[in-house]
Formats: sequence, structure tokens, C-alpha cells
Amino acid sequence: MKVEDGNLKVEYRHQPVMLAEVLRELDPKPGEVVCDCTLGGAGHTVEMAKLIAPDGLSIGIDQDAMAHQAAAARLKQEVPNAEFLPLKGNFGDLDELLVSAEVPGVDCFLFDIGVSSPQLDIPERGFSYHEDAPLDMRMDPGKQTPTAQEVVNTYTEADLTRILRVFGDETFAPRIAHRIVEVRKTAPIKTTLQLVEVIKASIPAAARRHGGHPARKTFQALRIEVNHELDVLERGLRSAIAWANPGGRICVIAYHSLEDRIVKHVFSELSQGCICPPDLPVCVCGHVPIVDVKTKKPLTATSEEITQNPRARSALMRVAVKRNTENERI
Repeated sequence: MKVEDGNLKVEYRHQPVMLAEVLRELDPKPGEVVCDCTLGGAGHTVEMAKLIAPDGLSIGIDQDAMAHQAAAARLKQEVPNAEFLPLKGNFGDLDELLVSAEVPGVDCFLFDIGVSSPQLDIPERGFSYHEDAPLDMRMDPGKQTPTAQEVVNTYTEADLTRILRVFGDETFAPRIAHRIVEVRKTAPIKTTLQLVEVIKASIPAAARRHGGHPARKTFQALRIEVNHELDVLERGLRSAIAWANPGGRICVIAYHSLEDRIVKHVFSELSQGCICPPDLPVCVCGHVPIVDVKTKKPLTATSEEITQNPRARSALMRVAVKRNTENERI
């Protein structure tokens, strides 16, 4: 599906990760409401729409207007009887988006966390360390929020070290942060390839020969910082659980340990019953379980899928089911 934006033409289609597992765990049924909180190329949405049509509703959330255009065109072509409701925004604002759309409840929620391939394929977005472009990395470039360029050129050395270490698990975080600060004293670092050269110069030659592209972890860390991805994930996940109908399924695909840890923590917390000290004779906390966790350990992609789609190599899937409870707010 090609979407044109001025002179920009992008193939807005990606290979959905762990599609068979998503369909098995979410099990969308005819007439249900499904919400893909990370619409992207609509690979998951299209296949779920086939299972809920003609009376079901497919909701697609994305900050990127091009994703909505591509999804609508693809659904019209592949599932012409599907009802599709595109919502432009961030899934961290799930409450506001569903309220504004007057959606009463949702049966299936899907979060496929990370940057979609089309976003990476647009050099101007600044996500790729293979193409030269302004250091942007905002998921929604229309928002007047700080860019990666501002982070790189204004954060202290200590703060840069922290985000590279915590969000990127970068072994050479102190060296990279120090060199960034030294380089920007002469002139600001404005483009992706400028930053790549700074990173390469910070990492010993022997280390650069192993473990993939030397800029991968730094770019990941900056993307998470710019978009506040971890805060957004927890907020969106808690909202999804609140909006899920009794028996509703919530599926999250994470791609690194920080994201997966948040999903595990939220699911674990909301699956607990009484949390009173064991020596109390009666419960006074009033805490009741809201979800049942289906995945004690995260599901991973098959070796066959990883061969066909390398992006699936780091995918970690967790699933929970909303219990039949009157507690609607988390």
C-alpha cells in the first residue's frame, strides 16, 4: 500500500509480528470490538477485521496520519465489509480517545510496541541510523515537543549517560555521552549521520565489529526518551484494562526488557487479590483481582518466523484476560 505525502512515497505495509499467536490469544469473534493501539501498517488489524466482520468494529490508533490512510485503503480492499474507526493520537491517551469516539467497551486490545518499518523507511523522521536526516525521532512530528536533536545538544553529560545506559543498555554510555558533549562545544549535532560518526568514534574498534550496528542502542535510547515511551506504555496499558469488557483480552508485544518488565508488573499487580498483611484476621484492603494472566512467561516467535522476519527475534508477548468485576477504574 503506497501512501503519497507531497513528494514522499512510502510503502506503508509491514509484516505483522507473531500474527498466528496474536489471533490465537486474542481470539476475535464475529461482532466484537477490537482495538489495535499501534496500527502501523495494519497487518494485525486486517486479519482481526476478517474475523469480526461484518458486525464487528476495528479501532486503529496511531499518531501518524499516513498509517490511517494506508489502513483504511487496505481494509477497503481486503475486508470491504469491515467497519473501521481510525483514532489519531497516542495510546497513552487511550482514555480520551475512546471517550471522544463514544466507544462503550472493547473485547480485544493489541499493543505492538516499537517503531513500525514505514517510520524507519522515511529518512526525514530521523529514526534510522542508515540514512542522513535531521535528528527528530518524534512519533508525532506535528507535536511541538523536544526532538532528539534537542536532547543530544542540551542534556548534561550525566543525563545522556543515564538514558543511554537505562534505555539502551549501552555498555559504552559514558564514553558516548562524553564525546557528544565535547563535539557539540564546537557545533551542534544536527543530523543522524553526524551522531552516528560521534558514536563510532566513542566505541573501540574491536567492539564495533560485534553486536550489530554501533548506533543501534543509542538511537533506541533517544527514541524512548523523546517519546516518553515507558510512561506512555504503562498509562495506555492500565487504560486498556479499564476499558476491556468482562472476558476481554489484552495482548502486548514488547521488544526489550524495559517494556516487558512494565507489562509484567502491571499484569501481576492487577491480577492480585488481597494484599493485606497475613496476620490480619480479615481483609481491609479491598483489593480484588481485575485480570487473569494467561502468560506466566512471555511467548516468543517461532524459529521459522524469525528466519522470515528478523524483527520478531526480540519479540516478547504477554496476554491477560479481564475478569468479570465491577471495578472499572485502575
